Amino acid sequence: MFERLIAAVAFMAVSLSLMGCATRYQEMGFAGGVTAQQLTADTWRIVARGNGYTGSTRVQDFVLLKAAETTRTAGGKYFVISASQDASRRDTIVTPPSAETTFVGNSAYTTFKPESVNTEIHPGQDTYIQVLRLPPGAQPPPGALNADEIVQYIGPRLKG
Repeated sequence: MFERLIAAVAFMAVSLSLMGCATRYQEMGFAGGVTAQQLTADTWRIVARGNGYTGSTRVQDFVLLKAAETTRTAGGKYFVISASQDASRRDTIVTPPSAETTFVGNSAYTTFKPESVNTEIHPGQDTYIQVLRLPPGAQPPPGALNADEIVQYIGPRLKG
C-alpha cells in the first residue's frame, strides 16, 4: 500500500509539472503552442492549441500574433483573416470509486470515495490568413489588420 501511495504522489508531481500552467506562446509542441503553415504564395494556416489551463482568448491572441509575425516575415504590413474555426477539444477524466479500510485496535474504519468525473477543455483555433503586400501609399481593404500594431499590443502580453 505504501508503494502505491508513493507511485500516486510521483505521478501527480509529474502531471503537475507538465501541465501546471497555461500554454506559453511558443512553437507547437507537446503542451500546445502555435504554428504557421504556408498554403499558397500569400495564404497561411495558423494553428494554435492550448492545454486545460489556457483560456480561449489567449489562444486567439496566439493566432493573431503568429499571423502578424508571419505577415511581417512574408514582406507584408497587413493581413486579412479569410476563415477561422474552433478546434477545441474536451477530455473527460473518470476516477473510479475506492474504499480504504484502516484498523485501530479492535475497530475497523472504512472510508469510501465516490467516482469523480472531470471535464477539461483544451482550446484550439485554426485560422486562414491572406498576407497583403500593398504598393506604397495604397490603402488596405476594410477588415485588414495591421501586423505592426498586433505585434505592438499583443506581443508584450504573450511574451512578457
